Amino acid sequence: MSQFIHLHNHSHYSLLDGAATIEAIVNAAVEHEMPAVALTDHGVMFGALEFYQKARKAGVKPIIGCEAYIVTRGSRSDRTAEPPARGRGRGVYHHILLLAKNEVGYRNLMKLSTIGHAEGFYYKPRIDREVLAQHHEGLIATSACPGGVVSAHLVNDEYAQALEAAGFYREIFGRDFYIEIQNHGTDVEKPILRDAPKIARDLGLKLVGTNDCHYIKHEHAVPHNIMLLIPDASSTNTPDYQTLRYGTDQLYFKSAEGMAEVFREFPEAIASTLEIAAECNLELDLRKNYMPEFPIPQDAGVHTLDEYLDKLAVEGLRRRYG
Repeated sequence: MSQFIHLHNHSHYSLLDGAATIEAIVNAAVEHEMPAVALTDHGVMFGALEFYQKARKAGVKPIIGCEAYIVTRGSRSDRTAEPPARGRGRGVYHHILLLAKNEVGYRNLMKLSTIGHAEGFYYKPRIDREVLAQHHEGLIATSACPGGVVSAHLVNDEYAQALEAAGFYREIFGRDFYIEIQNHGTDVEKPILRDAPKIARDLGLKLVGTNDCHYIKHEHAVPHNIMLLIPDASSTNTPDYQTLRYGTDQLYFKSAEGMAEVFREFPEAIASTLEIAAECNLELDLRKNYMPEFPIPQDAGVHTLDEYLDKLAVEGLRRRYG
């Protein structure tokens, strides 16, 4: 049995960012004998049902999640901040990783994703602290990547701000908030690996180790980088595809042994992945029809929904155009 579970994975539904298909993520979990795996696309849940079905069919526990974009200063309705620069700079949002423990969490995850698109969209589908506090039940949260709600402050040597942020999310989630650490060999991660354990100790929280998986195998790093460069490419501009935009070729689905080596100084961060996986037990009844019913009024003079739609359309045309 694997001693590590991947909880931070991006599929091709993280548009122009993730290069792994749902099937490839599930197959990788099977190959590495991992009993569970998570899907955490950026701000969306497009792949949730496909992932759930394919993982269950393969005998792997599906953990449905989302790496949400959250406004940490101001509200989701603000539209004044400058757009984020390429890379890790954040002016409009930070990241937070959310994982559904059960059906209540799954519904809250859907609600938060909807609010992000319908009310908070500004470069990305953003939520804020207010709606997260309202819809946190049934969710486990982690502090995400170097652009996350805690780590972004550590990168900027803002320990007090990082501590405040972690304390805020501990108030919402309690023990279901984890301080996430990653180690892909980049300089930006060094202050996080140095200070995140102290944050966890100061607040009585646990560390969790993840790999920010954007592709499946190590040799996929350059093809993934080419995909990242698609928006910049044109007939007059050919980007340098060999220089990795993310500064590392380690964003792949590593074995449990590989992750244990990456976090050999933080064994508790490995153990936390198993703890979180054990807490996530979402069961969806896919045999039930969840589509809403639209009853036809008794005086409509028609018998089917298609006929009723035609009738309403004609009546609307007459009102508008005589």
